[in-house]
Amino acid sequence: MMKILGIETSCDECSAAVVEDGRTILSNEVATQIELHKPYNGVVPEIASRLHTEWISEVVNRALDAAGVSLDDISGIAVTNRPGLVGSLLVGLNFAKALAYSRDIPFVGIDHIRAHLYAPHLEFDITYPFLGVLVSGGHTVISKVTGFDEMEVMGTTIDDAIGEAFDKIAKHYQMGFPGGVVVDRLAQKGDPDTYRFPDPSLHKGDHQFDVSYSGLKTAVINQSDQFYSGSGEKSLENIAASFQKAAVEILMKRIRKALETTGLTRVVAGGGVAANSLLRSELKSLDAEVIFPSLKLCTDNGAMIAGIGYQYLKAGKRDSYDLQAFPRVEAFKRSYPV
Repeated sequence: MMKILGIETSCDECSAAVVEDGRTILSNEVATQIELHKPYNGVVPEIASRLHTEWISEVVNRALDAAGVSLDDISGIAVTNRPGLVGSLLVGLNFAKALAYSRDIPFVGIDHIRAHLYAPHLEFDITYPFLGVLVSGGHTVISKVTGFDEMEVMGTTIDDAIGEAFDKIAKHYQMGFPGGVVVDRLAQKGDPDTYRFPDPSLHKGDHQFDVSYSGLKTAVINQSDQFYSGSGEKSLENIAASFQKAAVEILMKRIRKALETTGLTRVVAGGGVAANSLLRSELKSLDAEVIFPSLKLCTDNGAMIAGIGYQYLKAGKRDSYDLQAFPRVEAFKRSYPV
């Protein structure tokens, strides 16, 4: 049996985990920086990378202790090297390199977008193919997934990601941080029909599966009065509920179209926004099998890195010590019109 140490420092979560044979989570330690970024209503890259530097050694040791193992029991190390804040990525990557070199342990760099779609495999037996829905602060991707490393992208964002829109609206209205959580919480107390925010106007033939959130974000922040229904208070709760309804429906229209086009009957969601209560409810209403990770595996974590890392290492993939960190995601294979 292979025990893989996973390290994740792509943004503001400093996490390490030990996963056995790609499925069994032996430990999953997460040191969150939320309270330290709250005064700024967003993640400050310089603060994030400094805290990762201070915390990474302790977090890794905690993960090993919680799993009841030592480095002698570790068969491989998996570490996020893309995408994310480059300063944060470098902390985890260089720590993993040093650890792998000092103990002669094979290591592999991980694209944490693919890792998010692997996260549900840690809790459920999932058969390929499926429609993968990756929704996070930096990415929105709808894809046909035929293997742990085989994604055919059908649609993605042409501007802002869905999570980014949540964060920016929360920041503008000073709702709190993290944006996705506070908007969801406020929305549950509001009336989603107070404002009727617009769906983006995309050329359906060219972008039938793509999403756009820049226009919606602008409408909510700068033009909300134009979309006021005339009833209900102009409260933060009602703004949050109306925005959330519009944001989720933009995505759901593309998901329904993707299912119809591919004939797939299974949807697997991952990423931080997969924790959103309305999105979960809308996905569950689909005429398809829908699988989510638990809330603790929606956000960035070391377990998903270790899990997919096992698959790469088992397949014989190894990375050299000159592996670099990349702030942007690598190009995905697209097999549908764009």
